[in-house]
Amino acid sequence: MSDMRYEDRMSDSDALMWTIEKDAMLRSTITAVAVLDRTPDRDRLRDLLDRGSRLVPRLRQRVRANPLSIAPPRWEVDPAFDLDYHVRFVRAPEPGDLRAVLDLAQPIAMAGFDRARPLWEATVVEDMADGRAALIMKVHHAITDGVGSIKLALIMFELERDPAPSDLPDVPSGSVLNQFERWFDALAHEQRRALGVARRAVPSLAGGAAQTATRAVADPRGTAGRAAETAGSIARLAAPATAPLSSVMTGRSLSVRLDTIRVPLADAKAAAHAAGATLNDAFVAATAAGFARYHEELGAPVPALRMTMPINVRSSDTEDLAGNQFVPARFPIPLDIADPIDRMRALHDLVLQQRGEPSLGLVEPMAAVLRRLPTSVSTGLFGSMLKGVDLVTTNVPGAPVPLYTAGGRVESLFAFGPLTGAAVNLALLSYLDDIAIGINMDPAAVTEPDRLVAALRSGWDEVLAVGAPPRRRRRRAQ
Repeated sequence: MSDMRYEDRMSDSDALMWTIEKDAMLRSTITAVAVLDRTPDRDRLRDLLDRGSRLVPRLRQRVRANPLSIAPPRWEVDPAFDLDYHVRFVRAPEPGDLRAVLDLAQPIAMAGFDRARPLWEATVVEDMADGRAALIMKVHHAITDGVGSIKLALIMFELERDPAPSDLPDVPSGSVLNQFERWFDALAHEQRRALGVARRAVPSLAGGAAQTATRAVADPRGTAGRAAETAGSIARLAAPATAPLSSVMTGRSLSVRLDTIRVPLADAKAAAHAAGATLNDAFVAATAAGFARYHEELGAPVPALRMTMPINVRSSDTEDLAGNQFVPARFPIPLDIADPIDRMRALHDLVLQQRGEPSLGLVEPMAAVLRRLPTSVSTGLFGSMLKGVDLVTTNVPGAPVPLYTAGGRVESLFAFGPLTGAAVNLALLSYLDDIAIGINMDPAAVTEPDRLVAALRSGWDEVLAVGAPPRRRRRRAQ
């Protein structure tokens, strides 16, 4: 991320994400757990994280907002940045396995950030069984999205066990503004933004008006239809969903339960290929099968669940821009398609339809409007949209090569996305020959987490069977 562009202020959508955390249930915390083959060297790890904080300014910046301004919050270098606050070392609880590490990570994932400091923490878990160790990383979603987190990982990890030492980069520069300077800077920001919008909008509106008028004369019904389609798309995006579709995953709390599934990457790709689908389609199809089984075993079958899926909207103009470049699409997914191939194909078409929604390009302007509402209003509005979501799925491509950190080789890497009001978040991250799925569950919603994880593994076994050649012994989901 050293080659990324860093704006001085949050985007409107990031600022909205930050603001609605007035409701603690809508916190946006990303947690990652890396299992290492050996305990990393403490001094080398501190140097590695120090280097990362110099290459990625956000890791040394805190968020500063002016309550008297409508400008988004400002990123400001923390003058009292203390690396030792952000990096902690603990001993693994007994019996020192992955489950023990996940149990340790759960309260870390639940806790809110100190808003007076940069929004990240790293906890090194030493003395695991068989000499292993783990690294628990926690960052606020305002720093990066899933795609950006991969670039962040390339800074925080290494490609060799013992790379040659190099000089530390300079500390990011920046000044601390007083209250008057913050107010003046916010006013100047809004003036610059208004002028920029006007410069872009005038020729665009003029050209757009001419094109619209031409289209309206040539095709009045088509023009009206497109306008209605856009309006309908906006309504679907912002529609409240106060109640989940599941009749058993209805509770919500501030607690989390973390678990994992590992699936052979080649087998998952083979299954998707056999159905003429994508890896993401296989992921969602296996997830749907698992939730269907879970509900059936609890005696509460349901035909569909409401899912949120972040859709990447990075373009050539914003590819190098730090921050979030995604739109959260919410839509029901069917659970009543028995055949896994038919299910993958149906979900492929459904996701493709979501990617084509006209409202995707309007999210940032909509966020600019919503962010200017009183905090209690915007928080209540988003709470009504998000707390009725049953599950979130996100798919992020990971590293195809081995990663190291301070002498420890990364054996497995799991990401856990925020619940933000949903019952479950499932994050797929590929690494080497496997895909690792981090499962973040609200225990108030998922009262039998082991049953759900077992059902999700069965869903994957069902999907993987599609791509398995005859008489070949399949590797099962772990």
